[in-house]
Amino acid sequence: PVPDAQRVQGRGHALAPAAEGPALLALGLFAAGLNDAEPVILRYLQRQPRFEVRMDYATALLGRQRYADSAVQLEQVTREQPQYARAWLIKGSLEQQNQQLDQAQASLLRFVQLQTQEKPGAEPDQADQTLTQAYLRLSEIAEQRKDYAAAQDWLGRIGNAQDLASVQTRRAAILARQGKLGEARALLHALPATTAADRRLKISAEVQMLRDDRQYPLAYDVLRDAVTADPNDLDFQYDLAMMAEKLGRMDEMERVLRAIIAAKPDYHHAYNALGYSLAERNQRLPEARQLILKALEYAPGDPYISDSLAWVDYRSGNFTEALRILQKAFADKRDAEIAAHLGEVLWMMGRKDDATAVWRDGLTINPDNETLRETIERFHARP
Repeated sequence: PVPDAQRVQGRGHALAPAAEGPALLALGLFAAGLNDAEPVILRYLQRQPRFEVRMDYATALLGRQRYADSAVQLEQVTREQPQYARAWLIKGSLEQQNQQLDQAQASLLRFVQLQTQEKPGAEPDQADQTLTQAYLRLSEIAEQRKDYAAAQDWLGRIGNAQDLASVQTRRAAILARQGKLGEARALLHALPATTAADRRLKISAEVQMLRDDRQYPLAYDVLRDAVTADPNDLDFQYDLAMMAEKLGRMDEMERVLRAIIAAKPDYHHAYNALGYSLAERNQRLPEARQLILKALEYAPGDPYISDSLAWVDYRSGNFTEALRILQKAFADKRDAEIAAHLGEVLWMMGRKDDATAVWRDGLTINPDNETLRETIERFHARP
């Protein structure tokens, strides 16, 4: 049925390039994973499309983890339809993810302004939920800037009772950032957990705080208890494997990751983590490559997995290919760890000025990233 659908939308577009129907069909096919449908969407967007189609395309690009391309479309939507609140929320969330904090704050504030205007016929519950997302993100931005009073102020604007767990976990994270880890954990432990989702949120928040504070043995214990309580929770199993790696328990990490793959063969994070771990240790590189390529089958274009593949090429001496992959990955996702790897490859290729420039850029994204800091220190560089 898919090839037939492609032929139909292709013929429809040839007859009426500006028609919306073929473009919508192509958009559905593209969102389902068919890259061949994308040219039809792009040709339609070159004319005078409905902004909703461009918005749906931006959302589909996000689903395909093509963040840079999605950002271009979102920028266009907000220029053409500056009153369309949802675009500002997604744009701000993407900018925050890319550590573009000034832009993210401006976009999110614009969303709040639009969303809090009176709108006849609006759905209050839905509006409140999207405002909660915005307030949480604005709080996170303030926290990243170490403006803890502002972070708490944004949390104080969230009035939905059903969001209590999210608010309190953010309050705990702010306390932990201020060096009050004991108070933060106590706040989490006192938080009621009436649903399975609340319990997972509490555990995930505590593990993240402990990880950020480099309390790896404690984080491992929390995850081990969580997996014991629910052996079928693959996400907590994955986190346990990552914590085992932090503690140098490589055999345990590999055993847990392979068990995850056996239980859920499309769990791409497990393939990627195992492949990257092998590459990082410069071991079994052909196997590492196959594992990472398998991960890319399930998550094509994922910049983090592409980073892992580049690391295999780097370890194998294929610097030119590693550089090509890393440059694209960093363009798609401005991440401090990708910057660390990109800089190292550039340095080893003799391009030391370019390497330090990339590392400097990485420090603006996340000055506390362990991989980036270790890489800079290892090469005695001064970005």
